[in-house]
Amino acid sequence: MRQLPLAHTGRPAPFRLTCPAYAAALGGWVAAAVLLVLSAPALADGAVSGPRTVAAAHLVGLVFFPFTVAAAVWQLLPVMLRTDPARPRARWVALALLTAGTPLAAGVALESRVVVAVSAAALGAGLVLLLAELASLVRRAPRGKKLVVSRPAVALAGTHAAIAFALGAALFADGGPAPLGVPYERLLLVHLTVALVGWLTLLILAVGRTLVPMLGLAPAAPPRRVPVPELTLGAGLWLFVAGVAWPIDVLSGLGILAMLAALAVPARRFLQVARRGTIGWREAPVAHVTIGLVFLAQAAALSFAALAGLGEPRRAAVAAVVLLGLGWAVGVVAAHLGKLLSLSGWGAWPPGPRPKQAALYPRRGWRLEAVTFGLGVELLAAGVLVGASGLARGGAILLLVAAFVAAGCGAETIRRVLGGRRAPTASQSSSSPSESA
Repeated sequence: MRQLPLAHTGRPAPFRLTCPAYAAALGGWVAAAVLLVLSAPALADGAVSGPRTVAAAHLVGLVFFPFTVAAAVWQLLPVMLRTDPARPRARWVALALLTAGTPLAAGVALESRVVVAVSAAALGAGLVLLLAELASLVRRAPRGKKLVVSRPAVALAGTHAAIAFALGAALFADGGPAPLGVPYERLLLVHLTVALVGWLTLLILAVGRTLVPMLGLAPAAPPRRVPVPELTLGAGLWLFVAGVAWPIDVLSGLGILAMLAALAVPARRFLQVARRGTIGWREAPVAHVTIGLVFLAQAAALSFAALAGLGEPRRAAVAAVVLLGLGWAVGVVAAHLGKLLSLSGWGAWPPGPRPKQAALYPRRGWRLEAVTFGLGVELLAAGVLVGASGLARGGAILLLVAAFVAAGCGAETIRRVLGGRRAPTASQSSSSPSESA
């Protein structure tokens, strides 16, 4: 069979590249969930500096997120930006360098400067290669063509990723009470917010504008000239950062309001996909986005309560980070990981009969993951907020179950892809070689 050419678009990365990246991300999430169970009592006491807590946070931030985002960038952005990377072989080098995230997370938790220095240099080099490809894709995207993802939004997300990494390095290197002239815990909150909002949430808005309706089988978003929500989110983020760094509650409140305003239109669109899409919330990606929006609203409410002096600000801040970092960012990214993994396997199918994409995606397993994950985040955040270690540990255990379910679903997709490609059967339903994932 002759492969049909793809006109005016780039080629997604091959399954042999995306598969190990997604698998490594799931492994990092399982390891982080194990440590969350062990550190849940400390979190319930409001302690965030213990080695287990620090290691769990950095396994998420330095292993789960980088591997997932890298694989998604390689798989989606060439198609969305209608161009191919200038040096596709550099992806394999980046993939190898990203493995330094695991020893880096351990080194930060154990305060080993030698391990941190070597691992951070390797991981930083991997992130530089990833950001260089992202910049190349943005620069090479055809002008005057309708693109399904905004170039400025993607570039802004990449910039925030670099800033978050630099802030993390400054936090570890200084070690004093006020790195960069900002009290340590406030700078830590800035570091987390830049990563979770400026990098991940902004990237979710930019890519999810097309991806969420596509996966929910709903009408696509209308074309636009300027990425207003993403730019507004960035402006609100830096208002909030300024208010946290030099404590000015008015600026922090204005920043939260601006970020909520930025999320209003995308949230409405995502909820429409959940309600009206042919698949909608019945599959994990849209279900997690819907649940994540609830967690975002709760995190904003806790932030406003803390600014108003209601309750204990430290507990509110930790609970808000749990809702934002786990409930929103990890949930949305993990759910889309499962779907993108199956799409990558389907797209890499050899010429001839191929299964339907749904046959490679264990839908019921991912549904179970979404429900378990949502309950786990809610219980963990509640346990942190009221200081109940049993409640927090129960939530962490549910998150561990959800992580194992996600890893099992990912492994099942890989098994189906590899097994089917080796021995395709006549019973598999065929589809057109030109069908788009």
